[in-house]
Amino acid sequence: MKDRKIALTIGRLAATVGVNVETIRFYQRRGLLFEPPRPPGGIRHYSAQDVARVKFIKSAQRMGFSLDEIHHLLQLDEGMQCDAAAALAAHHLDDVRQRLRDLHRIEATLENLLEQCRQGEKKVACPLIAALHAQAQ
Repeated sequence: MKDRKIALTIGRLAATVGVNVETIRFYQRRGLLFEPPRPPGGIRHYSAQDVARVKFIKSAQRMGFSLDEIHHLLQLDEGMQCDAAAALAAHHLDDVRQRLRDLHRIEATLENLLEQCRQGEKKVACPLIAALHAQAQ
C-alpha cells in the first residue's frame, strides 16, 4: 500500500506544485506527465516522483524552454543522455541570446522615440505613434 504522504489526488498534486488542476491534465495530454491508473471505484493517486516531474516542467518553463523542448528533455533524462541535453540547451541559449539582442534593439528604439516625444511640440504628430504607423505598413 502507498504511503499516504505521497499518495496525492490530482487536486493535492496541483496545490503542492502551485498550478491549476487543468495544468496537470494539460501536461498529461501533452505526454509530459503520466496519468496513474484508476483503481476500480477509486481515485488516481500521484507520487512524490510526479511532484518532482511537474516541478521540473515548471522550472524548465521559467528558463524559457517550450513544452516540446521540455518533453525532449524529460525523454533524455530517462535515458541519461547528457550530450543530447547539452545540445538542446546550447540551441536554446542561442535563441535566448538572439531574443536579448532583439530586446536591446527594441529598448534603444523606444528610448529614442520617447526622447523625441518629450522634445516634440504639441502641434506635431507624436513620433512614437508615427513610427508605429510606419512599421505597420
